[in-house]
Amino acid sequence: MAEAATAQAARATIGDSEFDRDTAVTLREPGVYGIDLSAGWTIINAVNGGYLLAVLGRALGDALPHRDPFTVSAHYLTASQPGPAVIRTDVVRTGRTLSTGQASLFQYDDEGREVERIRVLASYGDLDSLPDDVRTSAKPPAIPPPDRCFGPEDGPAPVSGSSAITDRLKLRLDPATLGWALGSPSGKGEMRGWFGLADGRDADPLSLLLAVDALPPTAFELGISGLVPTVELTVHVRCRPAPGPLRVSIATRNLAGGFLEEDAEVWDSADRLVAQSRQLARVRLTS
Repeated sequence: MAEAATAQAARATIGDSEFDRDTAVTLREPGVYGIDLSAGWTIINAVNGGYLLAVLGRALGDALPHRDPFTVSAHYLTASQPGPAVIRTDVVRTGRTLSTGQASLFQYDDEGREVERIRVLASYGDLDSLPDDVRTSAKPPAIPPPDRCFGPEDGPAPVSGSSAITDRLKLRLDPATLGWALGSPSGKGEMRGWFGLADGRDADPLSLLLAVDALPPTAFELGISGLVPTVELTVHVRCRPAPGPLRVSIATRNLAGGFLEEDAEVWDSADRLVAQSRQLARVRLTS
């Protein structure tokens, strides 16, 4: 009993976790923020797109009069690397219920030239002020309990440094979407699983920007391996998530011309649809 109480006490809280420290931005001058992008959120050498979205989302939450992201659209222009970066924000419009801003993240290349990595346009508001009126035909995904799902620790030991982000997360994937890991992809283009942060921090609107892009690519279940870089990602945050693990369901219906879409839904422990997203990603087809 004492061990359980100690484990519960050790859980990170919102505002005091690895995710919060690694997305923290420093105001340098009005509208301009600095950050050191953490290598802990990389896949191979690429910084995860959801982590990047959360970083820019935090900067915009500071720059705008409203704090909660409602809709965030990002274009990924060049691959971000761990290390120093600068975020420049611009307030586009402020209103009573919504404010809109844009932000860009910049790094320097090997020749010392400033390169824009990602550009975001977003609208923010107050999720707690929304009316409690839900009319939906959406249903939570049917995912087995976490103890009947599988995480990275259940597979072969990864190559050192190949996916540092898995150490930051608590993922348990639906066995029905793990054919790719056994060499028998289903061809359905689906990925489902339980999502949480490894240090136990509960979800908030900002971490939902990470959750929509944290599962393995649906391309794996289409029989395609390797990186699937994001071209564009739009996230809609629908309400503040309840404490507890999230369920994430992602599906691809169409791969054409070397690009595919991924539609994601994120459900909280109260069976509420708390976030939706769509992204366009590039796949590297081999003959």
